[in-house]
Order: sequence, then structure tokens, then C-alpha cells
Amino acid sequence: MSETITELDVLKTAERWAGEGRKLALATVVETWGSAPRPSGSHLVIDEEGNFEGSVSGGCVEGAVVSEAVDVIEAGEPRMLEFGVADETAWRVGLSCGGRIRVYVEKVN
Repeated sequence: MSETITELDVLKTAERWAGEGRKLALATVVETWGSAPRPSGSHLVIDEEGNFEGSVSGGCVEGAVVSEAVDVIEAGEPRMLEFGVADETAWRVGLSCGGRIRVYVEKVN
């Protein structure tokens, strides 16, 4: 995420995109343990086409969150995602730093 983009900017983007009629999901870092790329409260807004703004981690984790968010938009059911080094997929999704994060993904109505 660019250092000039703040969490407020991400929420303003969500508001603007919703006003344009886009279907949206909001991903929020709700917990971190150890070394984590983004702090709790970090946001990523995603539309139904997979466009996004903000950051919850970076790298492949972000790609996994975007993919899950598109499913959340379609299904309408929120999901809690967890990524971490203890997970066998840690290297694949980009959390080789030794931390873990939990990300809550919900549809924006």
C-alpha cells in the first residue's frame, strides 16, 4: 500500500465505489501475532471484479484475500481468514516473516 493512502482513504473509496453501484467487500485485519506486515485495523476494499484498494498484508496474502472477498460478495456470508507461518501454505501466501494475521471479510451493503 502506498504510504500516502490512509485507512480513511480506503473507506472513502468504498463509499465512492458503493455510490457507483459496485458490489463490495471490506477486509479488515482483526488480529496479528508476531511479525505482521500490516497492523490491526488495516483495510482492503474489493469490488465484484476483483479491483481493490488498500492493504491487509501484501504479496500473495492479498491475492488470497481478494479471491475470498469475491466469493463473499457472491455468497453474502462473511468469512474469517487466518494466515501464518504455522500454516503449511505460509510460504506460498507470503507470511514467511514468522507472524500470523486474522482478516475478517464482509460484504458491504
